Amino acid sequence: MAEPALREIMRREVPTVALSDTVARVARVLADSGLPGVPVVDDGVVVGIVTDKDIVQREANVSSPTVVPFLDHFFVADAGHKLPVELEKILATDAESLMTHPVINIRDTASLEDTATVMIDRNVSVLPVLDHENNLVGIVSRADLVAVIARLENSRQESGPANT
Repeated sequence: MAEPALREIMRREVPTVALSDTVARVARVLADSGLPGVPVVDDGVVVGIVTDKDIVQREANVSSPTVVPFLDHFFVADAGHKLPVELEKILATDAESLMTHPVINIRDTASLEDTATVMIDRNVSVLPVLDHENNLVGIVSRADLVAVIARLENSRQESGPANT
């Protein structure tokens, strides 16, 4: 099995958020997509990325005594009750204040090796994929690479040892 090009690995359905989207919206997009990060787009241009680490790190700055009361407030709010002021501030924070920018991205022509190298060298778990015109055409995560590597390794094992 030949090493696939990035355009064969990447996810083509890319969830995105806007600069003004709230933390609640960004967190929902991340949870629904299963991706560790989501591109922030302004006028069709990728201007940043918000990762699950950014969301969790933001929550770590909350002076809440434990996680359970925080979650209780969240679920009470979901039931239509007023949010505590501190939680309102957290949920009102927008993607622009949380995002990492400039964003590290990769071209759709990159190889598996190039993609893995960028992820490790830059310590990122997700990369927006751009075409030659800088249009967002996909997204790739470490988990996507692991799945491809597993298929490649299985294929190599099935083909057996090389004849010498």
